[in-house]
Amino acid sequence: MMFCDFYTFVLALLGLIVLLNFLYNNLWGFLQLTHSILAPYFIVNEENTTLAKKYGSWALITGSTDGIGKAYAIELAKRGINVILVSRSKEKLENTAKEIECQYSVKTKIIAADFSLGEKAIDIIKKEIGGTEIGILVNNVGKQYDYPMYLEEVPEQDLWDIININIGAVTMMCRTFVKDMKKRGKGAIVNVSSASELQPLPLMTVYAATKAYIKSFTASLRYEYGEHGLTIQHLGPFFVNTKMNKFSDRFQKNSFMVPNPDMYARYAVSILGRQDKSTGYWTHGIQSFLTEIAPEWIRMHIGGQMNKHLRNEYLSEQKKKIS
Repeated sequence: MMFCDFYTFVLALLGLIVLLNFLYNNLWGFLQLTHSILAPYFIVNEENTTLAKKYGSWALITGSTDGIGKAYAIELAKRGINVILVSRSKEKLENTAKEIECQYSVKTKIIAADFSLGEKAIDIIKKEIGGTEIGILVNNVGKQYDYPMYLEEVPEQDLWDIININIGAVTMMCRTFVKDMKKRGKGAIVNVSSASELQPLPLMTVYAATKAYIKSFTASLRYEYGEHGLTIQHLGPFFVNTKMNKFSDRFQKNSFMVPNPDMYARYAVSILGRQDKSTGYWTHGIQSFLTEIAPEWIRMHIGGQMNKHLRNEYLSEQKKKIS
């Protein structure tokens, strides 16, 4: 009898722990969702100098000539932050720098670097930066599949590029600048990931895995350097109307759930220093909350089915163009 009572007690205790864990995770997710929705109404427009005072007067943004990266650089410039633009194309860099300087009273620098080259790109950036103190580092550069594909179909060079750009660049850029930030006792690192990190994602297998790396890496980095006064932020957006999603027309149109880069960046910059982990946009916060309610295996299955549909849609459109 005593053994049965003890066995029942252990089962009840385990059940209670599971229940509390479930309630905690869902309550925390609900609170984050609420904050995401209400934040735009409570975030007061700050003076342009606030971010500069808090972090420093210079920001470096990778992948900054298109999409989220360019829009993020412009939002920082609006707030009086000087920007260093990093991308592959010197011509695009020059055009973006000119555009920013014509509209805002800030300084710009450009660095042409191809992160698929790994260490060589980091060396170029170190040399070009010189003694400039980087107050805000935005690791936005990334590479996606051309369209949903099975692993055997993805060109080998594309796989190396995805790994070098999505994992290598984020890791080494953080290592390059975090030491100086630590010495100064201030600075911000923003690592832009993707909602594909939320579960394994068939037909975008390697891309999603690199984003899961960024999520894990950023959380650990925050633990290591948060106590030194640094802001280490992780952004995991869902679909944004950028050319990265050009394989599907449905993601090339602005909608309630698919903002353009300007809308996304305006919100994302406004929560810098306020939220360590976010989707970066309030409607994406709703999507994230609803997505994470389902078990991982269900999310993976739905994601796989969605990518199969997008793949078939893309291939069908390509056949029409050929014929």
